[in-house]
Amino acid sequence: MLFFVYLWVHDGALGRLVDKAEGPLKYPGTLTGLLSADLMFVQVVLMARIPWIERSFGRDQLVRIHRLSGFTSLTLMLVHVVLLMFSYVVRDGRSPFGSLWWMIADWRGMMLATLGTVLLVIVGITSSRAARKRLRYHSWHLLHLYTFLGIGLVVPHMVWAGSEFKEPWAQVCIVSLYVVALGSLLTFRLAMPVLRSVRHRVVVDRVIEDAPGNVSVHLRGRGLDQLRAQAGQFFIWRFRDGRGWTRGNPYALSAAPRSDVLRITAKEVGVNSSRLRTLRPGTRVLFEGPYGRFTGDSRHGRKLTAMASGIGITPVCALLEELAYAPGEAVLLYRASSDDDFVFRQELDELAQQRGTRVVYLPGHRPRERSSWQPEPASEDDHIALQRLVPDISEHDVYICGPDAWGQSAAVAARRAGVPAKHVHLERFAF
Repeated sequence: MLFFVYLWVHDGALGRLVDKAEGPLKYPGTLTGLLSADLMFVQVVLMARIPWIERSFGRDQLVRIHRLSGFTSLTLMLVHVVLLMFSYVVRDGRSPFGSLWWMIADWRGMMLATLGTVLLVIVGITSSRAARKRLRYHSWHLLHLYTFLGIGLVVPHMVWAGSEFKEPWAQVCIVSLYVVALGSLLTFRLAMPVLRSVRHRVVVDRVIEDAPGNVSVHLRGRGLDQLRAQAGQFFIWRFRDGRGWTRGNPYALSAAPRSDVLRITAKEVGVNSSRLRTLRPGTRVLFEGPYGRFTGDSRHGRKLTAMASGIGITPVCALLEELAYAPGEAVLLYRASSDDDFVFRQELDELAQQRGTRVVYLPGHRPRERSSWQPEPASEDDHIALQRLVPDISEHDVYICGPDAWGQSAAVAARRAGVPAKHVHLERFAF
């Protein structure tokens, strides 16, 4: 960001702000364009799934930063266009649309930049919360890929038409930024997943129905311990079982990873998750990952409470299996709509018997009157109910996984019950 501001100052923009009639519009307009371009590069790097960035921030935090930088970048870009358009209205006496058309038709690279801007606006609109609720994940993801094309079309006009890049060293710098961002994307989201998939030769071993509407896929491969996967993490999976196999689906590990076996579990709620039931042994699998910080590495003490709702039990079950704790030091609060919807019940009961994990099953639907992690009827405050079930909750690390609104309610209750914010670990199932 400072580098782009330096280019703006180095070009003499501060002096021209007051020296020219169009200065108060034109030069803030060029600055907003530069800052918008900078945030474009940031977005690409954040979503390139670079391992050390993923481990440092965690997937949820990266998605939030990416979303904030994306909307900020789009806003700055539109402000950039409007300010430049009106600056030439002031300078040349053109009409606003005449000024805009002159910029598009006469400036080098502006036709490409205009098309790129249109693509980025479409991505921005479809990334709003209202639009995402109406779009299937894969439809939204496909539209979102146009971000990279939009950025690629916008960048050239900066080098060709921007006075800030008239010197060769400045051109080398911005092209280098573009190459690093694009190179990171191609390396970590394309090359590495392909190489790892070829190396580890993961295939479907067997498919099991754990509970009505919930399917577990057992995967076998070679040298899977070299992936350094941890319980609580997730992968992006592509099963080569026919048409549509190129669509990646994020599924968390539902059992502690072993050197030759991984297990994932999903609830059949759509076309892609329902396909898991039809997978045949021997089906080849491509994967990306592991990703996520919902692991034992974020743990601060010995005691832990895990809170899961619905299919959110999948990473939680793996965590309880892998993490070290003494009898009585781990509690699981597991909510589902009915007794038939509890997944891994036999495994959880075995954990309770063999390792002393206290498992509390909470059957019941979500309360209609308010958002709560408790099942209906939620007759007491959320944090009071949590303290009643786990009296020493303030001494625990709390791992939470489930639907977004439910998880937020559980996290708020944990903090109100005295758990420090850094001891609350929330995994979201939302895009």
